[in-house]
Formats: sequence, structure tokens, C-alpha cells
Amino acid sequence: MVDINTVDVFSVSLGVIIMSWFFYHTQRGPFPPGPKGYPVIGNVFDIPSKREWETFTKWGKKYGEICSVRIFGQTLVILNSAKIANEMLDKKGPIYSDRPILQMAGNLVGWKNTLILLPYGDRFRRFRRWFHGIMGSRASVQQFSHIEELQTHKFLQRVLKNPVGLADHVRHTAGAIILHISHGYEVQEKNDPFVELADKATDQISRVVMPGAWLVDVLPILRFVPSWFPGAGFKRTAKEWASTLVDMVEYPHDFVKRSMATGVAPVSFTSSLLEGKEILPEEDFEIK
Repeated sequence: MVDINTVDVFSVSLGVIIMSWFFYHTQRGPFPPGPKGYPVIGNVFDIPSKREWETFTKWGKKYGEICSVRIFGQTLVILNSAKIANEMLDKKGPIYSDRPILQMAGNLVGWKNTLILLPYGDRFRRFRRWFHGIMGSRASVQQFSHIEELQTHKFLQRVLKNPVGLADHVRHTAGAIILHISHGYEVQEKNDPFVELADKATDQISRVVMPGAWLVDVLPILRFVPSWFPGAGFKRTAKEWASTLVDMVEYPHDFVKRSMATGVAPVSFTSSLLEGKEILPEEDFEIK
């Protein structure tokens, strides 16, 4: 009797070969230059597991400001120029603003519901309109200047007290400013639960969007595999990370709603969207 693990590995390998052949023969085009890859797997071994920007910078110097790599038949285009990025993503946003469909990060973990991986469409434009209405002009941003100034002073005090912990001070200050502007939340000086939750989610998304890291991104049908099935450990990881994402979204949002109910909520991005109107469940979900 053939072991089920052998069948699983064989089936997945065959699927990768077929899908890669299909992508290669149907999506061939004038892609930008880049490092030469291997048949089927492409540039899987060229993608760094950390400090990706250093490798991408080296490729930019060697292959040009726009370069590309292929991973299991999928092409990843890398921009190494702020000018080109602005031209493509800002001035030509309707053409290039769409997000990739990442099965692991988007569908299984749930990041597809955030602006980070939200596909271009009505919801995306609505999100952009909300941001522009509250922080899209110099006058609107001025209402948060005192927060940035206060947190900058605290940051400098932390650096003077403990220069070795500079990286932690930067993360704490960024979290403090973002949480105050987004939810009117005043972070604790140490071990703040919201900051720690945001750091945890940030670490997880940096790993979940890593090109070539998850086979389900290449073979989307694997997302239907039950979590108990051999080789489906990614489903259990996705469930854990999805819980982190939900907590990061729900806890600050509930904080704002409780503060508004007691009349002590400061002006924030979230309170501005919730104030003065009846919010339907669908709208409340999008505001989160």
C-alpha cells in the first residue's frame, strides 16, 4: 500500500509542474530583466528570507530600476526607483493599483479585507476617500500635529535614557502615533497590549506575503484541504495568524466605541467615521 504522504507529495509536485508549464506558455511576455532561474521553480532559491531590500537593491544595480523574478510560474516585478514607483502607482494608479491575489495572506489569514491587500474596486476607492477626508489635506492633518510633537519628545527622552534600545523606541513611537490618530488611544509606556499585538501582526504579515513561501499561493486549490490532512500545516498556521489579525482589528475598534458611549473619545480617524450616524454591520466591518 502506498503511503498517503507519498501520494500527497507526488500529486503536489505534478500539479506544480503542470501549473508552471501553463503559466510559462500562456503568460510569456516582455518582462523586465532579472536573475536567471531554474525550470519549474524559477527563482525560488534567489528570494531572500530576510532583509529583502538589500537583495532587491543589488538586483536594481545589476538589472536596472525595474527587474523581475519568476516563482513557480508567477512573475514578481521589483521597482528600485522612487520616481518610477510614483509614476506607476500614483500617476497611473488605476492601471497598477490592484493587489495580487495571495491565497495564504488574503483568503486564509484575512488580510484581503484590509487596505494592504484589498483589490482595486469600489471598497478600495471608498477607503481612499475616507483617508483623504480626514488626513488628505494640510489643514486636516494639523489637528494631529500635537500628537506627533508629544510622541517625538517622549521618543527623544527614551533614546537619551536607553540608546541601545533605539529600534524598540522607534517601533513604540510609531505605534503610539498611529494608534492615537486611528483610534484616539494613548499607549502605555511599557508592555502596551495594542502595540504588542500590532508588532505581532506586522511580523506575521511580513512572513505570510513572502514570495514562494506558501505552496497554496501557487496551487490555490490547496486552500480547500482540511487542516488535519498530511502536509496541511499551513492551514493551522493561517488559523492562528487570522486570530491575531482579528484581535488587532477588534480590540482598538471596541475601545473607540466604548469611549464614544461614555463621551470621552478624542478625535480620531475611527471616531470621525462612526460619529453622528447609524452604522450598519457592513459599514462597521469596513471601518474596522
